Amino acid sequence: MIANSMPTLHVLNNTDIATLAAEFEYQSPQEVLKWALDQYHPRIAICTSFQDTGMVILDMAWRINPAVRIFTLDTGRLPEETYRIIDTVRERYNLPIEVIFPDAQEVQDLTQLHGVNLFRKEVSLRQNCCEVRKVNPLRKKLSTLDGWISGLRRDQSVRRAAVPVIEIDHEHGDIIKINPLATWTHDQVWNYIQDHDVPYHRLYDQGYTSIGCAPCTRATQPGEDPRAGRWWWEQEEHKECGIHIALRPEWSAVALPKTGTYGN
Repeated sequence: MIANSMPTLHVLNNTDIATLAAEFEYQSPQEVLKWALDQYHPRIAICTSFQDTGMVILDMAWRINPAVRIFTLDTGRLPEETYRIIDTVRERYNLPIEVIFPDAQEVQDLTQLHGVNLFRKEVSLRQNCCEVRKVNPLRKKLSTLDGWISGLRRDQSVRRAAVPVIEIDHEHGDIIKINPLATWTHDQVWNYIQDHDVPYHRLYDQGYTSIGCAPCTRATQPGEDPRAGRWWWEQEEHKECGIHIALRPEWSAVALPKTGTYGN
């Protein structure tokens, strides 16, 4: 077990984080979560969209500390099934869910200028939509915390293949970021869900493998990449919203194809 004598957030540096990451690499997710909650609760929270990995982390953390803090980003374009599982989680775990909304004026300005479905026009506009509806609200929320817990896994995509179990989040004020299931596989996640009767998002039963906003998410076909249903009209390397991986400025110049359907 990792000793609780490690320095607190305010004196952690890159060397401290590298040491912790190396130790946590071989710890169970529950041990990682216990350390994080012991060190930082209530100034740390789980950020989840209630997908499979997020639900496993939520269940594990609740078993460690029933007062664990949970927040989610409501973009205003979520599928009905997401709202249903939010209510299910509230009832099952007796937990308040902090629902974070985008700034209404920012959404109004964006849609008045570019249209309601601007994300279908070009990569830069889709990124603008994600920034207003996801990135900005997350940044505001994280400014009130010392750390956050995410559901990133290395097997989710090539761009996430090097995700550490613990890191300093330089994009959000150098707070601590915990990725307790970074080393887990899809099968391990679903085995935990089945073994512990964890509630799960019902869109998985309809063939979805990654779930976000309703107009930007579709079911995938057998053999497709798990994230193929996210912004499926874009090139694979563009498929990040900016929450976990900062968007590259050069992507904004890449226009989307003029043909194709968006409702499949």
